[in-house]
Amino acid sequence: MLLLTSIGFSQNIDNSIDSKIKTARKQAKKFLRKQRVPGMSISISQKDELIWSEGFGHAKRKPKVKINPNKTLFRIASISKSITAVTLAKLLDDNIINLDESIYTYLPDFPKKTYDFTVRELGGHLAGVRHYKGSEYSLNKKMQITEGLDLFKNDPLLFEPSTQFFYNSFGYVLLSAIMQKASKIGFNTLVNNSILKPLQMTNTLLDASDINIPNKTHFYRGKHILSNSVANEYKVAAGGFLSTSEDLIKIGQEIISPQFISKASLSQLITSQKLKSGNNTGYGIGFSVEYTKNNTPKYYHTGGGVGASTILLIYPKEAIVICILTNKSGVETHKIGKTLESIFVE
Repeated sequence: MLLLTSIGFSQNIDNSIDSKIKTARKQAKKFLRKQRVPGMSISISQKDELIWSEGFGHAKRKPKVKINPNKTLFRIASISKSITAVTLAKLLDDNIINLDESIYTYLPDFPKKTYDFTVRELGGHLAGVRHYKGSEYSLNKKMQITEGLDLFKNDPLLFEPSTQFFYNSFGYVLLSAIMQKASKIGFNTLVNNSILKPLQMTNTLLDASDINIPNKTHFYRGKHILSNSVANEYKVAAGGFLSTSEDLIKIGQEIISPQFISKASLSQLITSQKLKSGNNTGYGIGFSVEYTKNNTPKYYHTGGGVGASTILLIYPKEAIVICILTNKSGVETHKIGKTLESIFVE
């Protein structure tokens, strides 16, 4: 009788998941049509197991190539900041970086500003570093990280650190320069050795502008228009990685059940920072921090790049990770994210 009860319970769970996937698939197809997205990849895990992973549309229109969530490489845009943050957590564990040290401790030659600011403020978008101007967003000039600093290093801070929250990507370029200087390891090698290899994220890599990378999707800014080329090497920490939706699930699982970084360092990433006024910013380091309708924690990051719109959602209480990647600029991925949250997170 106990065996039969167990079998029946298992079947009910399976039927429930199947029903959710059926509903989610219908909503995903509707979203794809409405947003006119060429291709989209969705992967969802629960308790460290993939429960749904599916590709929609095409990675390339001519010739047509279908999306494979295990192989198709998308620009993940600002989800790259989450990878950078987890790498930073490993440096905290190894006592290589102190979040509350001045950035000048690590980069003494960086031009002095009116105010000093810390690594923590930099990672939390509180330092006052500016964002892209004009065509800087889509530069197609290959530069190293240190060369990328030249774009903004002589500009003044926008405000006194920790008095405002101002989301920007140049702060993460500076953060990556600090990380490689402190560790004495090139940033890409550091990320690969510290995080990608341990998590077996074998399909996550730099979006190198001068290399033909297999399985990389084409990138669109309209229904049939291929986006212009862009060189992301200098801003890899902010938005320059390629990955698959299944690979990024592994980052989410590490946040829920850390195996390679300590819980103490993890808490620095997923605890909302505060302004000097005492108000929460809703952002830790590399992760936005919110709550579901059930008042359970929700960590996430969105991304928007040239030919890319993405979102990674993490629900530690429910042990669920949702990743959505698309190959088109300007897609409202937060909408399909909310839809999938309403279906899978109870």
